[in-house]
Amino acid sequence: MVQVIEGAFAKDHLGALADMHRVRKAVFVDRLGWDLKVDEDGLEIDQFDAAGAVYLIDADPETGRHNASVRLLPTLRPHVLGDLFDFLCEDGAPRALDVWEISRLCTSPSLAEDAAAWARRRVCLGLIEYGLLHGISRYSCVINIKWLSGFIRPGWACEPLGPPQQVRDEVLGAFAISVTPMTRRKFLDQWGFPSPILAFPEQRAA
Repeated sequence: MVQVIEGAFAKDHLGALADMHRVRKAVFVDRLGWDLKVDEDGLEIDQFDAAGAVYLIDADPETGRHNASVRLLPTLRPHVLGDLFDFLCEDGAPRALDVWEISRLCTSPSLAEDAAAWARRRVCLGLIEYGLLHGISRYSCVINIKWLSGFIRPGWACEPLGPPQQVRDEVLGAFAISVTPMTRRKFLDQWGFPSPILAFPEQRAA
């Protein structure tokens, strides 16, 4: 199962989120060399990790250790594409109630390649399920072009929002991904997962 954690209830899930932020640091800072803020506990946390964020986390069912995760942000609030990479979009970054952004998709470096691939697939199915449940018609995202073919291979309905551009030492593009029942069915047929794959833990009000 893929756990859904809303940023407004972060205090209820400190262990799972700390593990996720630790893996994000290992992937994006240590492995990829991104210039991101890391706190004194070795956690990669940025300005978008706020109350409006939603996290989908796939964890080992026995140990609870992080396998893969992704962050979702409503585009009517601050988000990566709209606030930092709007120039990648010919008509500006899409902002609407039914458009959310996905970012920080990563898998734990300690996983074997096959296990990491299956963890990413569970998170991808979780993204479609979450979107269908919450009236999300599209996800927006920023992608390094060298990863694009691997990202769309499972069957995402993906369209560019502008031409790719060189940003420092990477070539980045902005994309919109349609959230449809057909994509969900395609993923289920390919991977044979049970559905629904999402788990919504009890979250205490403030």
